[in-house]
Amino acid sequence: MNYKSCNICPHKCKIDRSKTPSGFCKSSDKAIISSICIHNGEEPVISGKKGICNVFFAHCNMQCIYCQNYEISRNTNLNFKDYSVEDLADRIIKTLENTEQIVGFVSPSHFVPFICEIIDYIRNKGTNPIFVYNSNGFDSVESLKELDGKIDVYLPDFKYSNDDLAYKLSGIKNYPEIALMAIKEMYRQKGSSLFINNESGIAESGLIIRHLLLPGFLENSKNVLNLIANEISTSLNISLMSQYFPPLKIEKEESLNRKITKQEYLELIETFQKLGFYKGWIQDIESNKTYCPKIENNIISF
Repeated sequence: MNYKSCNICPHKCKIDRSKTPSGFCKSSDKAIISSICIHNGEEPVISGKKGICNVFFAHCNMQCIYCQNYEISRNTNLNFKDYSVEDLADRIIKTLENTEQIVGFVSPSHFVPFICEIIDYIRNKGTNPIFVYNSNGFDSVESLKELDGKIDVYLPDFKYSNDDLAYKLSGIKNYPEIALMAIKEMYRQKGSSLFINNESGIAESGLIIRHLLLPGFLENSKNVLNLIANEISTSLNISLMSQYFPPLKIEKEESLNRKITKQEYLELIETFQKLGFYKGWIQDIESNKTYCPKIENNIISF
């Protein structure tokens, strides 16, 4: 797992990121960051009352045409500040003073070696927050094994149930297979139990799988839940998300230019219950009004 012949994420581009930003993610061997901020919009056991210190990495190893953070996730945008391990860790430690003592790495899959260094540095400084790995699910099992013992809570997406849709909407050919293997590795590390601090109500260890319902793609969502139920477990914590909103005019897929309907979401909830899932969170149907990020000068805020 290194930047010299990059094999950090499932693309395994095998390019030397120390020379120039290249490969699928167009990233160098230095961490590019959009924002380090306090965020209150995660699941209640993640945000708590004071919020989480989220570190938003720029660029992404998926290029979803509907990404709500598209201004920072597009790999064509090269105008981001890069950080050393020391500078970023010190910023995190300072931000933690006003949070629930929990750090979230958002879109981290292409910077796993850097994340390992940050975690070690912060812990060696005597600070011991909870670390959350918030990814799109397109993760390398080998990289996840490097995070074993370092990450406290895994918070992956499981977006698609078939290859064609993943390629059409995100430019990824083998998403379901890769996501299943990745989440199975997270499950191996954490199991299905979510350990929550009785006093703070904050998750201290575990796995939460997120799924965002896309307008017009209800069957995809039902099949994702079927995959999780049949291939992993119905004892997992699932976060069903209704927060989709059209971030910009999408030419390739007309249905993505609207919000989901109440009926679509109710049908997905019914599938969730029929499959036997019983732990997790269901968003309010109007959540798209709450979770819309603001991005100015490549800096994300909520």
